[in-house]
Amino acid sequence: MSEAYCPVESGALGPEENFLSLDDILMSHEKLPVRTETAMPRLGAFFLERSAGADSDNAVPPGSKIELPLWLAKGLFDNKRRILSVELPKIYQEGWRTVFSADANVVDLHKMGPHFYGFGSQLLHFDSPENADISQSLLQTFIGRFRRIMDSSQNAYNEDTSALVAKLDEMERGLFQTGQKGLNDFQCWEKGQASQITASNLVQNYKKRKFTDMED
Repeated sequence: MSEAYCPVESGALGPEENFLSLDDILMSHEKLPVRTETAMPRLGAFFLERSAGADSDNAVPPGSKIELPLWLAKGLFDNKRRILSVELPKIYQEGWRTVFSADANVVDLHKMGPHFYGFGSQLLHFDSPENADISQSLLQTFIGRFRRIMDSSQNAYNEDTSALVAKLDEMERGLFQTGQKGLNDFQCWEKGQASQITASNLVQNYKKRKFTDMED
C-alpha cells in the first residue's frame, strides 16, 4: 500500500529551499524582522497598525519596522535597489550565540524556532557583517547537541521521550527518529525478528519461465 505523502528532503541547509518539501514550505513562512528603505505603495493596510500612521495612499513609509515571511523578504532583498534591510532575529544575535557557545544543550530550540538550522542558513543570503559568526554558531551548536541527541535515541528503548523531543529543532527530531529506528531494527535483529531476505519477483518469474521451457 502506497503512502499518501512521500517525504521530500529539505534543501534549507543548501543554497535554496526545496518547495516540494513540507518542512521547507513551513520554514519559509516564518517571519523575519526588516526595515523598509523605500516607500511600499498600497501595503500599509497589511503591515502597519492604524496608530503607525500610514500615508494617504496606504504606503509603508521608509524606515518602518515590519515582519515579512522569509520567502517574501528574500524576494524583495536587493543590494542595488535597497528596498529593505534585514534585522537578525534575537536567537541569532550575539547574546544568544554566546549562550550556544557556553552550553547549547540547555536551549529549547523548538520554542525559539522550530526550524533553527534551516532558517539560520537562509539568513546567510542577506549580506550581513555577522554572517561568518552566524554560520560558525550554527555549526558549533549542531556539533554540541548532536552527540546527546544520538546517545538519547540509543538509550531510550521503549521509554517516553516526549520531554526530550519537545526541545528539539525539526531537523534534530528527524535525527532522533532515525537513531531510534536504528535501535529498534537492531533489537528486532537480535531477537531474530528481522524480516527474511526473499528473492525478487524478477528472479522468481525467470525461474518459472525456465522451468516451463524445460518441461516443453
